[in-house]
This record gives sequence, C-alpha cells and structure tokens, in this order.
Amino acid sequence: MSRCLSNNTKDYLRTFRFILDDMIDGMTDAKLTDSISHNFIVQMLPHHEAAVRMSENLLRYTTNIELQNIALGIIREQTESIENMQRILRRCSGERDQRQCSYRYSRKTEEIMRAMFARMRDTDITNSIDCNFIREMIPHHIGAVCMCENALKYKVCGGLRPILRSIISSQRRGIAQLRRLERVLGCA
Repeated sequence: MSRCLSNNTKDYLRTFRFILDDMIDGMTDAKLTDSISHNFIVQMLPHHEAAVRMSENLLRYTTNIELQNIALGIIREQTESIENMQRILRRCSGERDQRQCSYRYSRKTEEIMRAMFARMRDTDITNSIDCNFIREMIPHHIGAVCMCENALKYKVCGGLRPILRSIISSQRRGIAQLRRLERVLGCA
C-alpha cells in the first residue's frame, strides 16, 4: 500500500473499508436456516447493499464519466435486485432442504465469501480512486456470480431462479466493463 495517499484517497478508503466490514458482518452473521433459498437471500442482501454504498462512495470522488455510469448502473440494478429478493424472502424461506444439501451449499458459500473478502481487502491501493474502485468491485462481482452459480446447483425457490440468472448476467457484464476500463486507465 502506498504510504503517500492523498486526503481524498484516505477518505474514500476509510468509507470503503467501513462498508466492506459492514458487508462482511452482514453476510457472516446472517441468520441461516435449513432453506438454501433463505440463506442465499439473507447473505446476498448485505452484499448488494454494500455494492450500492460502495458505488455511492465512488460517485463522491470520480470524474470519469464511464465509471460514473457503471456506478449508477450498479446502484440501479442492485437496488432492483434487493427489492425483488425482499419481495420473495418470506415465501422462499418456507422451503426446506435436506440437511446434506444445505450443508454442502453452506460450505461452498463460505469458501466463496472468504475468497471474495480476502481479495477485496488485499487490493493494491494507489492514489487513483477510480482504479481502487475497479480492483475492489471486480472480486465483489465475481463473488456474486459464484454464489449464484452455487445456489443454482440446488432446488431453490422458483421465484429466486430468475433473480439468480439476472444477477449472473448483470455481474458478468459488469466484470467485463470494469476489466476493459481497468486496461484503459492502466490500473492493471
């Protein structure tokens, strides 16, 4: 980590770390049951809420129009996804899964989350807030894709399946946009 960070970068990073810690707490402290659908939703809600807050944090600092549009897209898409998951939570929470399936799902989800948390914490930090955001958001999006793919291996609530597919599609598109911009800005 660079020792000569601007005050703007320090402020951006302080807020980012607060949001990241809050997301980690929300995802790891979620009240889990024997319903894979329920567990996915209650862990993905803080994940999506963090992406919205991280994007709002970026918008306070960036002057890059393309990155502003990406952040606004994240806010729009993930807010809609949050609303959709909240709408089906009660119904989906009633579906129960076999203990063995629930255990396998949970073990894989924990592995995905640990890897995502580590990659987000250990990004290279520079005075380029734009590059910092890109390097932080790529593993965040990858984590969402992996969590959705894991959930789709199991029998989940019918209302959740289209949400999972939508998250995968939007996050893959977002990863591609961020990686392209990472190259353009010389962040890699």
